[in-house]
Amino acid sequence: MRLMTFRYSGQDHAGVLTDGGLAPVLEINAKYDLRIPNSLLEIIQQDIREIPVEKVRPIPLTDIQPRLPYAIPPKIWCIGLNYKSHAEDISAVQPEEPGSFMKPASCMFQPGGPIILPPAEISDDVDAEGELAVIIGKSCKYVPVEKARDVIYGFTTTLDLTALDVLKKNTRYLTRAKSIDTFFSFGPVIVTADEVGDIDELEVITEHNGQVFSRDFVRNMKHRPLNLISFHSQYFTLHPGDIISTGCPKGARIKPGDHVRARIEGVGTLEANVTAGDHMPFGF
Repeated sequence: MRLMTFRYSGQDHAGVLTDGGLAPVLEINAKYDLRIPNSLLEIIQQDIREIPVEKVRPIPLTDIQPRLPYAIPPKIWCIGLNYKSHAEDISAVQPEEPGSFMKPASCMFQPGGPIILPPAEISDDVDAEGELAVIIGKSCKYVPVEKARDVIYGFTTTLDLTALDVLKKNTRYLTRAKSIDTFFSFGPVIVTADEVGDIDELEVITEHNGQVFSRDFVRNMKHRPLNLISFHSQYFTLHPGDIISTGCPKGARIKPGDHVRARIEGVGTLEANVTAGDHMPFGF
């Protein structure tokens, strides 16, 4: 099953992606006398993995606007330097344990963008990284690797951005370098775990201005998805809707006017246009 949050007639709704378009949850409820939540996060929290769509006339994709699957994930964990090529690109050494860090929901942008780069005096060297993400489906802790797949609700694509010049000043600035506004997005499609076969055979691709910039297979990660779930669950409880974005083969340096896309066959695509920001104060 492929799920999306979409905007239609000025409102956001949950829906199921079909061959003919998008079947809205509200319409599904009416046709089948169901009470499925009109919220992807609540659908995940209730562990709903099968939704009938045969009786529903889908909305054409040209008539809808893809949105973030949900605006405030319980946790966003990302993994740095999980591919050798990425470590080499920024002259770093791959850590023996997962190089994980958290990102705030405030840094997210909607699928399609825009990514708004910070003023040059804040950062003038930003990269965009297409990644595979795991969506947790059950509250869990101390998960053995061999049971990790059982707690996955689904998979999605992410774009994770880094202010490399900020990070270069001091590796302790990682959270700051990763948390600038519009430095993360996920979706727009979440694919339930049953639709994905061998996770190791997924190929993670970052495209920059219409050209493939980097690509590699999940099997070449230093810490693969099931291991990441097990590892992090040793330290804290994972909850439904938590995101673990598993790393990028190599990030593409971006400038205003660029276009970037994360693409994973069998999972989805996520793209954005890049624009320049300004330094105008607001909120006072």
